[in-house]
Amino acid sequence: MFFKKADIYFVAFVVVASVFLWFLPTGFEKPELQKNTLRERGKVVTVDDSDLKRVGLVLTGEQKMEIEILSGEFKGRSLVASNILMGQMSVDKLFREGDDILAVLKIDGKTGEIINARAAEHYRLDIELILFALFGLFLIGYARWTGFRALLSFVFTALAIWKVLIPLFLKGIPPLPIAFLIVSVTTSVVMLLITGFTRKGAVALSGAISGVGVTTVLAILFGAWFRVPGTVKDFAEMLLYSGFYSLNLTGIFLSGIFISAAGAVMDMAMDIAASQAEIVEKHPGVSRRELVVSGFRVGQSVIGTMTTTLLFAYSGSFTFVLMVFMAQGTPMEYIFNVSYVAAEILLTLVGSFGLVLVAPLTAVLGGFIYTARR
Repeated sequence: MFFKKADIYFVAFVVVASVFLWFLPTGFEKPELQKNTLRERGKVVTVDDSDLKRVGLVLTGEQKMEIEILSGEFKGRSLVASNILMGQMSVDKLFREGDDILAVLKIDGKTGEIINARAAEHYRLDIELILFALFGLFLIGYARWTGFRALLSFVFTALAIWKVLIPLFLKGIPPLPIAFLIVSVTTSVVMLLITGFTRKGAVALSGAISGVGVTTVLAILFGAWFRVPGTVKDFAEMLLYSGFYSLNLTGIFLSGIFISAAGAVMDMAMDIAASQAEIVEKHPGVSRRELVVSGFRVGQSVIGTMTTTLLFAYSGSFTFVLMVFMAQGTPMEYIFNVSYVAAEILLTLVGSFGLVLVAPLTAVLGGFIYTARR
């Protein structure tokens, strides 16, 4: 397979950029909080539940256990650890013999010995890495060079969000413009990695950016009319209690709308651009009007299934809330006016609206770009 030098250079650039982002400090590391504290992998050897009490459906009290440290400088050390249950099923963990855990060790700064140990969580990092490795292997095995570039775009996007977008949000940078900028950059990287520096890439990229732009405008307009505060989302209020009083939580919430829709918008733009590229390749003499009409027809077919994409995505994470409303016999007119339900409706409909609009936008842009050299 022949690769253009520009494409190879761009892949190398994204690899270097990803490595740079990996080592880029966020500014929120807070090493003073990590002083004299280690987090190591451990295994539960024995468990003592004698201090636990059942109160209705929940357990409270202290779970004591003997654990063996499996990593770090104290590897092989056996010690006693505790696990405090607060009676909150969403945050409490119950450990059993043989469980792998994330142990938090408090170290004496003078002697270097362990003062106490706490079982913080089930250890999941190894399983997460295995799952990611299987995903990457399957992607590369199936799509070869394209699969590698897709995996690279996945990693770059994740790093850009964690290392750039989230820290800038926390620093109080206006969320809407910075989110649009980051989404535009990551979209550009993804499109150029997959398509290379081609007209198909230009069509898909311009269509995707236009779609994200329209979705941003819709999010701002309808967000104001819906009057849904940013504190409606989980953990938003916790940021205020953590000292981030000046954050524009509503702006961050609205940013999340077009960030969430960006992936589906890219899919739609790529579908239209690829279909038009195929038409131009098979019929080089196709007119601009015919090409635009063909793009519209492809878009109409794709929209039929894509409009429910975000509905499935958001409703899947909202299942338990809907079950509670139904179990309590809550009237529909009340459900649709509850702020967190309205927030999900806003997310779903604005994102889906952006999907619908990106199809004709990409078709028109493709008609002009593919026929520009004639």
